[in-house]
Amino acid sequence: MQITDEQKIKLYTNMVRVRKADEFLVQAFFAKKLAGPYFHSQQGQEAIGVGAATFLRPDDYIFHSHRGHGLSEVIAKGLPLKKFVAEHLGKATGSCQGIGFINSCDPALGLFGMGGTVGGEFTVGVGAALAAKLRDQGQVAAIFFGDGATGRGSLHEGMLMSANWKLPVVWLCSNNGMGMWVPVKAAFPKENIADLAFGYGIPSAVVDGQDVLAVCQAVQEAVDLARKGAGPGFIEFKTCRFRPQLEGVPDICQDGLRSEAEIQSWKDRDPVKLFQEKLLKDRIITLAEVERIDRESRAEVAEAERFALDSPAPSGKILDELLYAD
Repeated sequence: MQITDEQKIKLYTNMVRVRKADEFLVQAFFAKKLAGPYFHSQQGQEAIGVGAATFLRPDDYIFHSHRGHGLSEVIAKGLPLKKFVAEHLGKATGSCQGIGFINSCDPALGLFGMGGTVGGEFTVGVGAALAAKLRDQGQVAAIFFGDGATGRGSLHEGMLMSANWKLPVVWLCSNNGMGMWVPVKAAFPKENIADLAFGYGIPSAVVDGQDVLAVCQAVQEAVDLARKGAGPGFIEFKTCRFRPQLEGVPDICQDGLRSEAEIQSWKDRDPVKLFQEKLLKDRIITLAEVERIDRESRAEVAEAERFALDSPAPSGKILDELLYAD
C-alpha cells in the first residue's frame, strides 16, 4: 500500500483524537462521571488500532479487545466519538444504547464489540469470517487482542479453524509485555508471540507498534491477501501501555511494580509524538496544522461530553427489547 500524504495526515489526526479521548475518559472515570468503568487506558498503543483500522472497508468486521474498550479501533473505523462517550456515560444514544459500557457496537460499520471474557471474541470473529467467505464479497475480519489473551484455548481453536478453512481473518496481537500483572516473558516461552502462527501454517510478522506507518503497511498487506482468498494472517505489535493495567490500582508487575525507567523508555517513543515529528520533518504538516488538529480534537471531546450529558438514559424496556422477540 502506497500511503499518500493526505492519508498520513488522517492517521495522525486519528491518533490525536484517540489520545485526547482516552485522557478525557481517564479523568471522567476518576471524577465519577461514567456509568461504568474505564479501567484499561490505551495510551501508548494508539498506533495499532489507528494504523490497522483507518483504511479498512466499511463492511469489514472488527472485534476489539478490552484495552481502551476498542477506542482506537472503532474511532478509526468511523464510529462517532460522541457515541463512544455516551455509551460510557450510560446514555441511550451510546453505541450499545447505554447498556454495554465497555463495548462498542455498530453493525453498519462492521463493529460487533468484544467477548464478555478475555478471548471471547476469537471464535465469534472466526464465525463472522466464515460468513464473509460464504458471502464472497471480499470482506475481512480483523480481530484485536492483547498478549495476555494468547493463553486462552479459544484463540487456538479460532486460529485452527481459520487456517483449515482459509478464512479471511487478520489476527492482530498487541504485545505490551504485560498480561495483566504478569510479564509476558514469565508466561510465554519464546521471544515472539507471532511464532504461534507457524504451527497453524499462518503467515506472520512482528511489527513496531509505535510506528503507525509500519502498522498500516503490515495490516494492509495481510488484509489484501485475505481478500484474495489466501487465508488468515497474524501480526504481533511490540508496544507498551503507559498507564497501569487498571486505573486506580498500583502498576503491579508480578511480585513488585513495573519499572519506571522501562516505562519512560517507551514514552520516549510515544507513537503520537514520533509521527508528529516525522510529518514535520518531511514537511507534510506545519506547526500551525499540528495546533489546529490538537485544538479540533479537544473540541470534539468537549462536544462529545456535552452530547452525552444532554442525552436521555436508556428506557426501562431496553433490556426486554434486546433480550426477547415477539
